[in-house]
Order: sequence, then structure tokens, then C-alpha cells
Amino acid sequence: MEKQNLPVVVVGAGPVGLAAAAHLVERGIEPLVLEAGASAATAVRDWAHVRLFSPWAEVTDPAAEKLLAPTGWLRPDGATYPTGGDWAERYLQPLADVLGDQVRYGATVTGVARAGRDRIVDSGREEQPFTVHIETADGGEERIAARAVIDASGTWSVPGPMGANGIPALGEKSASDHVAYRVPDLKDPAVRARYAGKRTAVVGSGASAFTALALLADLAGEEADTHAVWILRRGIGDATYGGGEADQLPARGALGLRARAAVEQGYASAVTGFRTEAVERDGDRLVLVAEDGRRLDAVDEVVVLTGFRPDLTFLSELRLGLDERLQAPTALAPLIDPNVHSCGTVYPHGVRELSHPEQDVYLVGMKSYGRAPTFLAMTGYEQVRSVTAALAGDHEAAERVELTLPETGVCGGAGLFDEPDAARSDEGGGCCAAPATLQIGIGTPASPGGC
Repeated sequence: MEKQNLPVVVVGAGPVGLAAAAHLVERGIEPLVLEAGASAATAVRDWAHVRLFSPWAEVTDPAAEKLLAPTGWLRPDGATYPTGGDWAERYLQPLADVLGDQVRYGATVTGVARAGRDRIVDSGREEQPFTVHIETADGGEERIAARAVIDASGTWSVPGPMGANGIPALGEKSASDHVAYRVPDLKDPAVRARYAGKRTAVVGSGASAFTALALLADLAGEEADTHAVWILRRGIGDATYGGGEADQLPARGALGLRARAAVEQGYASAVTGFRTEAVERDGDRLVLVAEDGRRLDAVDEVVVLTGFRPDLTFLSELRLGLDERLQAPTALAPLIDPNVHSCGTVYPHGVRELSHPEQDVYLVGMKSYGRAPTFLAMTGYEQVRSVTAALAGDHEAAERVELTLPETGVCGGAGLFDEPDAARSDEGGGCCAAPATLQIGIGTPASPGGC
């Protein structure tokens, strides 16, 4: 079969992956979406209880809406904020259903390479199609030929470890029965029982940590002997709790204020300058040990919320150009460096910033941000619009910017779960991360997904 007649393989049936498929269909190019889970938006469903910072108006893609329109799909109120569960059930799964057989579930991508060429070989490289290696849900293996690969698999599957050096702390893996890497859903009775009446360490300093502290403080108000210990690698300063009432992201500011209140009201205690080196057992409890030798009083549980990182293992035979710090495409990395930019100051970008030395392979969505913590779903949708235009040969459209992100107004939102006044966007626009309080893909926040 001619290379151009092969499908474009999209890795991941999350928000940006499904948007990529919709844009490919609009361009007359056959997509094949490979999803490891049993349904669309598997990662998003893992944080179904979290409300996004972005309203509905900012988390649906125009090409996807065109595909959905003939089915009688009704766009939700654009001013309201969906939870992850809402996003999956009311938009992402219906979109996957419309794509039909162009989405395959239970297909885990284990490798991508040029057919007959490992990463060393130059000769005839660009003329060869890609070969995508997958494992199926029943344990089988397949090889799929593709003209191009769009990796929208996000970062949700690789959370950051407790160890301050980016590597799991000594004993962290063996203590896994008492360590979690997601904001707990305390509405789930089994999860609630795990933390009620317990002493829990929360490791991290972002919106995810704020959310966990706020939830555990609420639980402490209802269940005696519940207490959180907030582990910070740095000291507490003016920026520790975010911008508070002055924050351009009202919801993020509100989360920071709730985290501050948790500490000030005695539901949580903060430990600063603590860089975890080891986790030791004390019977059924855990003792965290810092690099400087400090030892914390024993805790029952640990919630580690130190960000996410991309899984690049299955791309090892491709020639990727990645920034050495962020693990993002080299042209994109300076635009998303968290030391310089917030979500509102990252301008829209596309195929130019997402290209690699390996032609026709693209990392998009939260995965394109590598270890950078903030991401907008709208940015991901613009990425795949540009990439698919380039694959269709429409270079003018690929270079054109079709999205405007104002520096303010795009970064507000809910994020406070189901609080009564948090479901409308009267005070601003959408968020930086997906889920908003969980930096992930796709995205994300940080996942997964984007938001």
C-alpha cells in the first residue's frame, strides 16, 4: 500500500487525541486512534470527581462539534464548568462513538519506529512508513503501518515520585500500599475510610496539593484525629499559597486560600525545606526522612503530588528533538518554561514548534509540554488543527494562528469540586491544567488531558 494511503495513528483517546482524529476526518485523512483503556478518556475518568477550571466553552473542539452535530448532540451550557466525569460522558465518549471503528480500545502502544529502520539508519528513512507495535487486551501483539504518528497519550500514567531528586525515595516503592499519587476522592466510602482519623502527609506545592489539603481539612472537621502534614521542599513565602484574592485565576486563588486556612485552623501542619530521601516503616506507619537527616513523626498515609512526566520509552527508536530540562519539543520548551510563563502568557503554537528531526511524528497535548505543569485544552486543539493541516499539505493553514488566548480571562474557573457557586464562569474563563487541580494529560493538570 502507498504510504499516503495509510492511516495516521493517534495514540490516546483523550481530549486532544480525539480532537486530532476529528480534524483528520475533516481533512479527508483516515485516523486510527489507539487507546489502552476500555473506553474513551480513560485518564480523565480517573479524576471524574474533579471540576475543571475551564468552562464547557473552552473544552470542546470545533471540528469535533461538527462531527457530533448530526447525531443530535447538544453542546452543554458554555458558561458552566464540567467535572472530569461530565467531560468524559457528555463529550469525549460521544465523540469516540461517532468515530466508530476509527477508535480501537484495549490497544497499548509498546513501540513506534520506521519500518525496517532503527534510529541509527539514514538510508531511505523518510520514504518508509511508521510501524506501530501494540499489545491487545487479550495479550496478543500486532503491527500497524502508519503514514504519520500523533502521540496524544498525555502524562497521567507517570506521576512524579516522592524523592526530591526526581527518583523514588528509598523505600517508596515498598511502601506503595500506603502511598497514593492522585488527589483522593473522599466521596468514595472506601477512599474516605483510608484517610478518616488518620495522619496523612501531602507532598507537593501546586494546585493538586492545595486541593488535597482542602479536602483533608474538610474531613478533619468531620472525623476526629484526621490531620494533614504538608511537605514543602522550599520555605513558605508570599507566593506559597498562590495569589489569593488577587490571583488572576480566581479558582486557583480560592484553592490557595483554603490551603492556608487548613494550616491556620490547625487541620494541617506545614514542614518546610524538607526534601525526602527515604521512607521507613514503623509498624503499619511510615516515617519520612529528609536529605538533611530530619525525621518526621510517623504518618498513616502519603499523598504524593509532585507533577507528571511523559512516557518516552515506546518512542525510543524515533529521532525526537527534546529539551533537556522539560522533555518538551526544543522549539516549544522556551515558550512554556514555568519559570517564565503562566498559561495566559503562552501564545498559541502549532506544527512549527511541534516538529522533530523525525518527519511526521508529533507529540501533542499535555505530552508536548513534557514536565511543564500547565496546559490548556484550547492550546491542544490548536496544536492538532495545525498539525493535521500540515499532514494534509495545507501549509498556509498550518502556519496560521486561529486561536487567541488573552493574558487574563482564560485562566479562571471553578476547581472547587461541587461547591454551589463554582459551576458557572461568571468571573472568568478557563484553566491551565487538566484536570485543573491535577496536572495531567489531557489534558490535563496537569492529563491528563488539558483543561
